[in-house]
Amino acid sequence: MWTSGRMSNAKNLFGLGVSLYFWGLMDLTTTVLSGSTRPLTEGQEDNLSDKLHQRMKRSWVWNQFFVLEEYTGTDPLYVGKLHSDMDRGDGSIKYILSGEGAGIVFTIDDTTGDIHAIQRLDREERSQYTLRAQALDRRTGRPMEPESEFIIKIQDINDNEPKFLDGPYVASVPEMSPVGTSVIQVTATDADDPTYGNSARVVYSILQGQPYFSVDSRTGLIRTALMNMDREAKEYYEVIIQAKDMGGQLGGLAGTTTVNISLSDVNDNPPRFPQKHYQMSVLESAPISSTVGRVVAKDLDEGINAEMKYSLVDGDGLDVFDINTDPNYQVGIITVRKPLSFESKKSYTLKVEGANPHLEMRFLNLGPFRDTTTVHISVEDVDEPPVFEPSIYFVEVPENVEIGTTIQIISAKDPDVTNNSIRYSIDRSSDPGRFFYVDITSGALMTARPLDREDISWHNITVLAMELNNPSQVGSVSVTVKVLDVNDNAPEFARFYEAFVCENAKAGQLIQTVSAIDRDDPQEGQHFYYSLAPEAANNPNFTLRDNQDNTAWILTRRSGFRQNEQNTFYLPILISDNGRPVLSSTGTLTVHVCSCDEEGAVMSCNAEAYVLPVSLSRGALIAILACIFVLLVLVLLILSMRRQRKQPYIIDEEENIHENIVRYDDEGGGEEDTEAFDIAAMWNPREAQLVVKNRQDMLPEIESLSRYVPQACVMDNNVHNYVLAKLYEADMDLWAPPFDSLQTYMFEGNGSVAESLSSLQSVTTDSDQSYDYLTDWGPRFKKLAEMYGATDSSGVLW
Repeated sequence: MWTSGRMSNAKNLFGLGVSLYFWGLMDLTTTVLSGSTRPLTEGQEDNLSDKLHQRMKRSWVWNQFFVLEEYTGTDPLYVGKLHSDMDRGDGSIKYILSGEGAGIVFTIDDTTGDIHAIQRLDREERSQYTLRAQALDRRTGRPMEPESEFIIKIQDINDNEPKFLDGPYVASVPEMSPVGTSVIQVTATDADDPTYGNSARVVYSILQGQPYFSVDSRTGLIRTALMNMDREAKEYYEVIIQAKDMGGQLGGLAGTTTVNISLSDVNDNPPRFPQKHYQMSVLESAPISSTVGRVVAKDLDEGINAEMKYSLVDGDGLDVFDINTDPNYQVGIITVRKPLSFESKKSYTLKVEGANPHLEMRFLNLGPFRDTTTVHISVEDVDEPPVFEPSIYFVEVPENVEIGTTIQIISAKDPDVTNNSIRYSIDRSSDPGRFFYVDITSGALMTARPLDREDISWHNITVLAMELNNPSQVGSVSVTVKVLDVNDNAPEFARFYEAFVCENAKAGQLIQTVSAIDRDDPQEGQHFYYSLAPEAANNPNFTLRDNQDNTAWILTRRSGFRQNEQNTFYLPILISDNGRPVLSSTGTLTVHVCSCDEEGAVMSCNAEAYVLPVSLSRGALIAILACIFVLLVLVLLILSMRRQRKQPYIIDEEENIHENIVRYDDEGGGEEDTEAFDIAAMWNPREAQLVVKNRQDMLPEIESLSRYVPQACVMDNNVHNYVLAKLYEADMDLWAPPFDSLQTYMFEGNGSVAESLSSLQSVTTDSDQSYDYLTDWGPRFKKLAEMYGATDSSGVLW
């Protein structure tokens, strides 16, 4: 029979006040030799062993051993005792222990069967151990009892305080929340055995955070305990929560945690402007959308609840200024909406409103959630460039306008109060051909060169206006000049025409169709009229038929053409246009007489005379080239000899510069020559300033003409026209001297009885002036008489 027990041990169980004894009875069905200690015979042992293996049920059940945790004594802790009825106390029975913790945590006295714990036990680490016990014959080592299993349970004591495993906590609750609003729930865990006493029963309480918050003692739910908590007054709260076991009784263990609670913002504060009046200033030259100033309305809220919307609600500058909201800084930015003018209006007054766009209905009674302020804006005067009226010019001018004609008056004024004087000029990059000139004081735009629509039909020039007292202030205006067409170009053949007529041609046969072109562009369209020139109108060979479609046919008037009689005819054709005035030109049609076959195919037109003979030898060609080379060498020698005979003009330093005589080989015009260089101008300091200016490729600056003209002096229009015309002639003169010079013109103006005495107006033209009188001037003018006199008739036949 096995027995187990736990004996009272005053030393081991001191302080417990009670001894626990656990007895287990085991009904053995095997034969027990009571009172006898003789060992069993071998046959008896085998029989006993068989019977022991056959037994499956006992009359008792191993129960549990109980031992308290956290033993702190120095001696091993007594757990219990194992005892077999076969043990007679003579040490013949040996007890052994196996299983969980055997030999490490628990030991057994193999003689007495006493079990001790040799290590500190912690129920929170392990609550029970399962072990096996067996009694052996110490002499033979054979089992006296079958192996049995039992459990040692660790009995709990209150040795663990509650712990907040998720702490510390962070929570948030809206400000102005009603009392009892849930904030967060905290949970503490006690590692003690919840089934044994009150060691694991936790109760919550608040140590810090009253009277703002409260906590449910059973659930640990934290709620608001004070109404109207304002974030703007206090935003952060530190709450300390305690959890105590043993149901909160005296002697229980406690743990604490911290809960950091912040009040989230709600829109409970209306915006307010710190200033009720703002003073700002802006330059009148400020561009559109430029910033004038900033206003800001303060809002104690934050985030979306502090967002602002600024607007202009009143004032005299609603159409001149605008206001935008900066979403990052919640400020109102006042900007320029329209151009400003100090001369028109010097100040503006605006009423600005700032409002919260996001409202909460339950806080509307705290409003209104908007505020207004007044902004005074002063416009500051700046020196502005001249302004043209109108801002763009469009001028139409005929292409035959005379040089110096005023085509438009350009007008600009200083918008400032000082109203400075204006000086006009042309941006030469817009008029590289220098076709126009503007009067420096009056702004009269005039032509400086002849206009030709067929070359340039549109001119886009830029006229500049500069303040006299502040040259840095320059205004500009675009002037578009459209050159109108006039009938100044006669029609002419579209190409060179050359016709062929067969010797066997019949009368009325078409030999050529001609057409013409005209550079002009009349509004009613072009129409050409063809006819034979008067000198060829009655010729017996050819006739012309105008097709009335800008083309004409050339027909034979007779037959029987012969190459040996005349192989080439020149037929003059008169072409007229439909312009006003009517212009005409004469084109020549060359007609060759050719020998043709019976079908009219040209066989020969006597072209052999213009082709080198095929039999020309190579030696003849070399001789011709050698002659040409000799002629070129002779020409070069003659030119070099003539150049060497010319003497350089050297000024004698000892001579008086006022009495120098300049010798040259050209024959002048005698007393009629008024273009001689006046050296007296070299001693005029004012004119000398003009002379020392750098060359600009012989193109004088138009601006220099008026540089020394007094402001009150306005040049007569006739003089303007005259100077511009002479300027154009000087620019076009290819034989102008390669240096700057001053020429004096004896211009008498319009209406002079003697007319102009200057030879400058003796310009060579294609007029009908007769030069026959040159033949009466003697042999010295014989060459001129031959060049400009009557020409001989060409003798061309048609």
